[in-house]
Amino acid sequence: MRFVTYATADGDRAGVLDGDLVHPLPPGVTLAGLLAGGLREAGERALAEPGEVVPLAGVTLKAPIPTPPSIRDCLCFLDHMRGCLRAMGASGELEPTWYEIPAFYFGNPATVVGPHDDVPVSPGSAWFDFELEIAAVIGAPGRDLTPEQAGSHIAGYTLMCDWSARDLQGLESQLKIGQAKGKDGATTLGPWLVTPDELPTGPDGRLALGVRAEVNGEVVGEGRTDAMDWSFAEVVSYASRGVELRPGDVFGSGTVPGCCLLEHLDFGDLGAFRGWLKDGDVVRLHADGLGEVRQTVRAATAPHPLPRRPDPAVVPRPARVNPARSAVPYTEGLHQVGDGVWAWLLPDGGYGRSNAGLVAGDGASLLVDTLYDLRLTAAMLDGMRPVTDRHPISHHVLTHANGDHTHGGQLLAGSVRVIAAEGTAHEMRTELPPELTAALQVMDLGPTLSRYLRARFGDYDFGGIRLRAPDQTFERRLSVEVGGREVRLLDLGPAHTGADTVVHVPAAGVLFAGDLLFVGCTPIVWSGPIANWIAACDTMIALDAPTVVPGHGPVTDAAGVRAVRDYLSHVVEQADAAHAKGLDLREAAFGIDLAQYAAWLDAERVVVNVYQRYREIRPGQPVLDRFALFALMAEWEAARS
Repeated sequence: MRFVTYATADGDRAGVLDGDLVHPLPPGVTLAGLLAGGLREAGERALAEPGEVVPLAGVTLKAPIPTPPSIRDCLCFLDHMRGCLRAMGASGELEPTWYEIPAFYFGNPATVVGPHDDVPVSPGSAWFDFELEIAAVIGAPGRDLTPEQAGSHIAGYTLMCDWSARDLQGLESQLKIGQAKGKDGATTLGPWLVTPDELPTGPDGRLALGVRAEVNGEVVGEGRTDAMDWSFAEVVSYASRGVELRPGDVFGSGTVPGCCLLEHLDFGDLGAFRGWLKDGDVVRLHADGLGEVRQTVRAATAPHPLPRRPDPAVVPRPARVNPARSAVPYTEGLHQVGDGVWAWLLPDGGYGRSNAGLVAGDGASLLVDTLYDLRLTAAMLDGMRPVTDRHPISHHVLTHANGDHTHGGQLLAGSVRVIAAEGTAHEMRTELPPELTAALQVMDLGPTLSRYLRARFGDYDFGGIRLRAPDQTFERRLSVEVGGREVRLLDLGPAHTGADTVVHVPAAGVLFAGDLLFVGCTPIVWSGPIANWIAACDTMIALDAPTVVPGHGPVTDAAGVRAVRDYLSHVVEQADAAHAKGLDLREAAFGIDLAQYAAWLDAERVVVNVYQRYREIRPGQPVLDRFALFALMAEWEAARS
């Protein structure tokens, strides 16, 4: 039999299904109240003597057991755990304990939702995921059950979705005390409870059901329930040791392998990952004999922040202060830097603390870049309203593909024309997706690297970001007319990235240099060649703009451009000398004499710059990924602090 719980004007009502018709049970009777005995009899009576019949299509289904006494989410499919480990860069080999006892944790009965309810993203999560599971519901109570006894205590089965905030889960796992907010968002049960006699089993007694998971109509994973390593009878038996199981207790199977997003994550091929769940995504889960759930993901409210506790093992560091002089006050907010031209400054110029710009013409304006997350970008756009209310943004130029200059684009009106160099558009399609940047905040990468990354990236919120692709691309040069003003775009890359655009407003004497210019903070050569960046500096100087707005740091002039050029030349000179002495990369980077550039913020970026120079001298040198380079920077910084 198939049993449902559905909403009525007088509260929840239980019923039994006959095809597509619901035969209600008497008012006040709940499935939970019948599980210990009488469920089948009540269903047969409702089918034989229906007081009324309700079309299934006309009711709003709730979870069959809306508030279970308890939820134990088990891990019956060990291949799921192996896949999760591989996704996070591990070997996928399990510890021996996984083969000795079944694993489970307790879920939150208060977060149970129905099969078609919207599901909010867990607050603060950028890595929201689903997990297709099957749930067994306990009927008769029992304690210290054998596996043979345990199977007879299962009253029925239902589909289950364990909604998971993978980034919160990863961070909390480092506490080593179990699951918390990463698994506290929602648990779907439904659409109905099916008695065991309705479902096929294999020779070993395991359920033999095919399952399928889809997001927005795209199949994410398929599998079978008879691939379970631990059976429901075994996990129920294990859980009953010394504990009285109660009618309505829910046991989740754990994820059917492949039927979640995490298992499809590969840090070696991020372009193949579809991304985590976002507002508006529709998740559809199906299991033979159990029906399907179909739910829409919705954005959540931002969490209330909690201040960090002081770590007695960490020596407090002096406040970061950008040492460069500034042509205008170096304070957060909007600053006029020319006739009809403004810069939005975000001190101190370190990671993610980037600048943007606004060029106003007659009744229109052009925005140069956005900021690292939606909160920062929304504050910037609100701060620009005194200008943009009179001169609405009509064009948006991306100087390069890094997230601290692109992540806020979705907040612009759909009518805004987004322009970027072709190389920037390509990198946006192939770079680290925005939400995966949260890895820098939550992954356990050892004490030195984790502390370094969280200090620099911990304050940003990478949730809910959808990259907005350019509407128009160009090669090398483009002139844009904005409300009667000429704005010139020049791609001077590759240098910092694969393409680096500067935005020149000749009539106002202002140049927005993007990340070809860091002032008071250390440039980082992600792409190179370094000679091309030096040449780009010469080109910027030749434009003879009195005011230069860097991608990071205070507003400057040609002297600021020359300082970056001289820094890069100094790195080349030092790296070449180290290479000639036969020093390896680590020896060269850790022994470099930074001279007057040692006072610039984030001086440890010299590691990446020396690495790029060594690659230019000897192209066959092993390629290091971003995490390896960050690890070297963290070590360099720790050694000099």
